[in-house]
Amino acid sequence: MAKHRVWLLLVLCNLFWAGNYVFGKYVIAEMTPLWITFSRWLLASLLLLPTAFWLEKPELKIVRKSWPALTAMAVLGIIGYNLVLYSALAYTSATNAALVSALNPGVIVLFSVFLLGEKISGIQVSGVLVSLIGALVILTQGRLSQVLYTEYNQGDLLMLAAVVIWTLYSIVGKRLTAVPPITATAVSALIATLLMVPFALAQGIDTQKIGPLAVTGILYMVIFPSLFSYVFWNMSVRAIGASQAGIFLNLIPFFTAIISGVLGEKITTAQIGGGLLVFTGVYLTTGMLDRRLTREKRQGVIRS
Repeated sequence: MAKHRVWLLLVLCNLFWAGNYVFGKYVIAEMTPLWITFSRWLLASLLLLPTAFWLEKPELKIVRKSWPALTAMAVLGIIGYNLVLYSALAYTSATNAALVSALNPGVIVLFSVFLLGEKISGIQVSGVLVSLIGALVILTQGRLSQVLYTEYNQGDLLMLAAVVIWTLYSIVGKRLTAVPPITATAVSALIATLLMVPFALAQGIDTQKIGPLAVTGILYMVIFPSLFSYVFWNMSVRAIGASQAGIFLNLIPFFTAIISGVLGEKITTAQIGGGLLVFTGVYLTTGMLDRRLTREKRQGVIRS
């Protein structure tokens, strides 16, 4: 897959995930984290499974052999991450949750280097740092000193757990090469849904408390963060690796600011400046500058 196409997929999937943060904060007021996750992925499975069989025509024998990895993806990325994320939003602000999630790219790089043996250059490391600073500028409105004085509550600690869970999910997805990406997402979503059935039934749900906003939020989560984002993410991780894909997660705070602006909130100079830093960091981490410098160096040697 061409690099520019991978980058487009990563930009889109993080745009959709930013909307998940916005809707999640509202939906959690009317539904429990378990029922948000269960209903979201139950409906998503109904869309993902026929899509996978239509587009990829997977070999069922290979899918069956890969059930341990697919189950791990279900437990980590579908159940674990979403339950922890929505639980965190019940205790902490969306800003704090996004601030902690901005650690994700760095954690993915760290785990990828030690667990997968991926190599990154000094320029790519600087890209991670620049994009992280950009995310912090957005989230603190340009007052970086606030990071040192943030009072981390239960929600903040849950988001730290979510960061680790998503990192492990990404690494498992990178190693699962036998099953096509859409099929992997669809099957793991189905497994996760089946695993959640007894817990969802035991907990129960009061449908009278569910309003139009929650219904709209769930439908958005099904179509965009669940269907498109997970498929785009798994395709991208396989194409360029978990560490490079992970840096794009820093786009979530930037897109969250844009969505908030559309909803009537004022976009600040700090958010604009932070967004530019995030995009700069993404550019550095994708290796584009490395390749350009290498190409210019080779051309210089040839000319001399």
